[in-house]
Amino acid sequence: MIIIADGGSTKTNWCLLDDSNKKIYFNTEGYNPYFVDSEYIVNSLKKGLPNDLPFDDIKEVNYYGAGVHNKEKAEIVVKAIQEVFPKAQVEVGHDLLAAARALLGKEAGFAAILGTGTNSCIYDGQNITYNIDSCAYILGDEGSGSYIGKKLLADYIRDLMPQDVRKVFYDTYKITPDEIMDAVYTKPLANRFCASFSKFVYDNNVNIEYTRAIVDEAFEAFFKNLVSKYPNYQEYTFNCIGSVGYNFRNVLEEKALQYGMKVGKILRSPIDDLVQFHINRASK
Repeated sequence: MIIIADGGSTKTNWCLLDDSNKKIYFNTEGYNPYFVDSEYIVNSLKKGLPNDLPFDDIKEVNYYGAGVHNKEKAEIVVKAIQEVFPKAQVEVGHDLLAAARALLGKEAGFAAILGTGTNSCIYDGQNITYNIDSCAYILGDEGSGSYIGKKLLADYIRDLMPQDVRKVFYDTYKITPDEIMDAVYTKPLANRFCASFSKFVYDNNVNIEYTRAIVDEAFEAFFKNLVSKYPNYQEYTFNCIGSVGYNFRNVLEEKALQYGMKVGKILRSPIDDLVQFHINRASK
């Protein structure tokens, strides 16, 4: 038995694959090693994983995760998974590689993530060959849920939000500007906190012009500061994974076409295609 997992900053999608390739799916919260340590991950997994999971029968765990940018960060995740699955060989890779493998398989091309955070790359069919750093949620992450959420929260705090939207926002969350500032600057997982408000932007039907402009601005920044900086980017199709890209795909597709890119795949989650990638690889 093996496990394939795709971990974002907010949610991790898991798939248990038995010897006959039967698939069992389950979810836990996400684990970004820039924000959580091994102990946090272990405790969360013990609470979040199914109790009837055959832990001792798992021989291999292939985990792709957000924030796994170097050996030090990867080791935080490896240590945690090895404690939970003591008999498994653990491989930890970047969630961007998972996105590329799910979107493109063994074909070369452009792949992006638009979820809680942002990332993008050029992929040669095996490895990521070019990546422009998204700079994470404080300095960058244009187009992400945290970027959209930050804009919404800033407008709320500064009283720049249209009053009809502001009323619905307060009625929905019952949160004050001081409480927002406290959550962002003194509490953990601020990126996840900010990104959670992108759902309000998606659900809003009070003033669609206002929220549509927030999304358009976020995707404009994503293409201007990241996508268009890749060499010969217009030669590639635009392929993307993530809840933000999927939920706002109508705006995203328009923006891609404005920047001269044909649209390829836009998926909510890579897990199904990623599992198939591993099945195909194991059969050869």
